[in-house]
Amino acid sequence: MSILDVFALLGGVGLFLYGMMQMSSGLKNAAGDNLRIILEKATRNRVVSVLVGILVTMMIQSSSATDVMVIGFVNSGLMNLSQALGVIMGANIGTTVTAQLTAFDLGSYAPMILFVGTVMYLFNLSAYAPMILFVGAVLYLFMKKDMVKYVGSIIMGFGMLFEGITLMKQAIIPMSQTEQFIALLEGLSNPAAALIFGILFTALVQSSSSSIAIFQAFAIQGILDYYTVVYLAIGAAIGSVTPNLLASLTTNREGKRSAVLNLVFNIIRAVILTVLITVFPQILEFIRNLAPNDVGRQIAHTHTIFAILAVLIELPMSNMIVNISRKIVPVLPEEHEKDERYRLVYLSGLENIPAAVALKQAQMEIARMGKFAEENLQTSIDCVLERDESKVKQVCELEAVVDYLDSQITQALINMRYHHMTEKELNRLSHMILAVSDIERISDHAENLTQYMMRLKEQKVELSPEAEKDLIEMCQAVMAATHISMEVFASDDFDRLQEAEWLENVVDDLEERCVDKHMERLLNNTCNPVCGVVFSDMITDLERCADHAVNIAFALSGRSEKQHIVKD
Repeated sequence: MSILDVFALLGGVGLFLYGMMQMSSGLKNAAGDNLRIILEKATRNRVVSVLVGILVTMMIQSSSATDVMVIGFVNSGLMNLSQALGVIMGANIGTTVTAQLTAFDLGSYAPMILFVGTVMYLFNLSAYAPMILFVGAVLYLFMKKDMVKYVGSIIMGFGMLFEGITLMKQAIIPMSQTEQFIALLEGLSNPAAALIFGILFTALVQSSSSSIAIFQAFAIQGILDYYTVVYLAIGAAIGSVTPNLLASLTTNREGKRSAVLNLVFNIIRAVILTVLITVFPQILEFIRNLAPNDVGRQIAHTHTIFAILAVLIELPMSNMIVNISRKIVPVLPEEHEKDERYRLVYLSGLENIPAAVALKQAQMEIARMGKFAEENLQTSIDCVLERDESKVKQVCELEAVVDYLDSQITQALINMRYHHMTEKELNRLSHMILAVSDIERISDHAENLTQYMMRLKEQKVELSPEAEKDLIEMCQAVMAATHISMEVFASDDFDRLQEAEWLENVVDDLEERCVDKHMERLLNNTCNPVCGVVFSDMITDLERCADHAVNIAFALSGRSEKQHIVKD
């Protein structure tokens, strides 16, 4: 065995892994927003959740990507732990499709597949698709250019996958004749050693599909026997949880629990399967007889059947698994609501999900920030109208939260530009960034209002009854406009845009009326000069809040005619 053989093996592994990533990326982008819709439709019915998990994972060819998306949905409150567990179980079945594909001997066709996919991916030849691929006519008639590019990425990844397997097979032959390699394989003949190696190897490559495919290649070359690969595959399921555990580090408590769910499920799965094949070895013989002369297919069948068996056995145990995850990730006494505010709830693990899903998560995060800003505005108004100094501290604290979220969300949105986005998606992203800025400015104006109130306190003066009445009316209109606008942004309910616009116009009319009446009071010497300045500043800040609010309402509507340039 030469160093070139080692490099060839590593190159084959690298090409396979990159092919998997490329194919998964193409599949996720092609699926687009459908993934989010499918996952959101997962009901409390556990069987439906399992089916959803199977379907999504088959679509994107990555159980890790499915699991990371599930963490995001649990984190956001769109999915509970029971639903998440069902989807995770289904993902374990869906991911076995890759092993079934790699069991086919398609290595001889890999270069052609790779070439076709590369050409389509690099040049986006939608107009020439019929000449390049036999399904080109269908793609040309029914798909947009971006979709053709996604399909090209899928085909390119598919080609890389099988070309990588071919390289690995060729490199394994001379390697298998070395004493060191033989000694390593002899060590794996112990089931416990095989289990541990399967866990560690899969944790390293972060993909059970990749691990199984590599083990398949070794078995096909006669380097590993079928029974060793069985235990390697059982261990691989546990190791595949690594990306999910990493993705959960930045999530809330429920998000962490969903990642732990996956780990608990796969550990129980490993115990059950190990006991079954030890007590009933006939199970393995039955599976082998399904493809007597094809060890690659035997491994693929084993992977699939084991996944189905695990789900059938563990599905009735769902409540127990959920409870275990809650005990592993408990609510700690020192945890407070304040700490939860200083964290991104929905924007975690975005690199592993489609652009459409990432944008939806971003919208939810921005809407969450908007609720804090709206709460802060209401608190500041209460502070002003009630002359309650205790609320000044609350406003300052919420302002700090909004400022923190502003910087974190903006940076996350900027990073999202590296997703493969369509022009429409990039446009939506840019408007989200503007919306974040508008929300932050509303909170700034809220803090300004409390400072105006403190100025009145320090000067020991009060607004006139007429000014107080005008101020109350102005505050009510601004809060109504802000509330409607935040709801429109969060829900995409653009039918209410007219209502938001009307309320903003009401605020504009009130501002004009307040200014006119204020000037009358000044001319009649019925207004304290200090109060007059403070009142004028309050009215200006409130009106600007309404301007920012209507910008937020229109941000995602695709309409820009209502965009206000607010000079703060």
